[in-house]
Amino acid sequence: MKKQAKKDRSAQAYYDVKTDAVEQLLSTEKAPAVPAAELRKYTKKHRFHIPAPVKIIGLKFWFAGAACYFFLWGLGMYVHGLDMLLVLAIGLGLMTDLMVNRLLRNMEPEERAYDKWMMVTARSFWSVFLNVIYAGVILFCIFQVYGILNYAMGVNAAASGTEEVAMIGVEPFLFGILYLVFDLLLIGFRNMFLRVIRDAGEKVSAGGR
Repeated sequence: MKKQAKKDRSAQAYYDVKTDAVEQLLSTEKAPAVPAAELRKYTKKHRFHIPAPVKIIGLKFWFAGAACYFFLWGLGMYVHGLDMLLVLAIGLGLMTDLMVNRLLRNMEPEERAYDKWMMVTARSFWSVFLNVIYAGVILFCIFQVYGILNYAMGVNAAASGTEEVAMIGVEPFLFGILYLVFDLLLIGFRNMFLRVIRDAGEKVSAGGR
């Protein structure tokens, strides 16, 4: 009887230990946190993967061309000159803030991952005003390029003795490319400036220790 009781107690202790181990393994509270980007590698079905930079560049280009089509072409008969530039700046700023940047935030693998692709990274109601101003700066640069190109073509036509000068008009494709170029250029300068400030701050803090 004593031997049987010993066996029963040892068996019970054995299974108690194994049960505790299983509970520890299955406990979600003690499990290490896994980043969302890592989980997406195993939950997504990768049939045809488009790199993130290609999607972002295509998105920015498409919306810039659409703004030219709807605002500049659509309202060109009714609005002219500086009024058109103001309307186009407001339209582009609204599209950037309410559509492009929001789509980028929905696409990002983790929070703030795509801030490097945006000039205005603030997530508040007043960001739309900054995006309108930013769109106005880019528009100024774009129309300076159009002016330079048309002036160069006029000088070339005058030198060759041609009476008729072919002018480059504003159309969605070239407008979208120019908007994309200046947008990426200005954002690149912003990122480089912030990187220099961050590196300088790290050096100062390291030197003070």
